[in-house]
Amino acid sequence: MTDDTSDMNAVELATELTIAWLGNPNTRTSADEVPAFLGKMHDTVSALLGATGPAVEAQPATEYTPAVSSRKSLSSKDHIISMIDGKPYKTLRRHLATHGLTPAEYRDRYGLKSDYPMVAENYSESRRAMAKKIGLGRKPGPRNGDAAATGAKRGRKPAEADQD
Repeated sequence: MTDDTSDMNAVELATELTIAWLGNPNTRTSADEVPAFLGKMHDTVSALLGATGPAVEAQPATEYTPAVSSRKSLSSKDHIISMIDGKPYKTLRRHLATHGLTPAEYRDRYGLKSDYPMVAENYSESRRAMAKKIGLGRKPGPRNGDAAATGAKRGRKPAEADQD
C-alpha cells in the first residue's frame, strides 16, 4: 500500500512540475515533447521518493584556512585584516554580513577568542571621542561644575561673600 501511495505522490508531483514548466512564458515546446518531459519528471521524482537513505546527508564540516594569522590581523591599530580575504577593514561587521556571517560565527570558524575585536582600535577611539564630544552617554541634568555656574547666574552670592 505504501508503494501505491508513493507512486500517486510521484505522479502528482511530476504533473505539478510539468504544469509549472509549461506555465513559464520562456518555455517554448511542442505538444509532442510534453509527454516525454512528463515521463522524465515522473522517473526523477520516483527515484527521489524511492531513496531509502535520508534525503539530505549531513555535510562534513568544512575546514576554513585563514588568509592571515590572528596575530597579523590585529597588528595595526588603524585597521583589522579579515581572515576571509586578507584585506584591511576599519570594522568587520558589514564585511562579515556580505559573507553571511555574524561575528560569533566568524570567531567560531577561525577559532578566535570571544573578545576578538570587530573594530580597529583607532577607529573605536575616534568614535568614542566624537560621542563624548556631542554628549552621548551622559545623564540629563546639570553637572557638578555647572551647578556653581548656574547658581551665580541666578543672582546668588558666592559662599565667601555671605561670611562678611
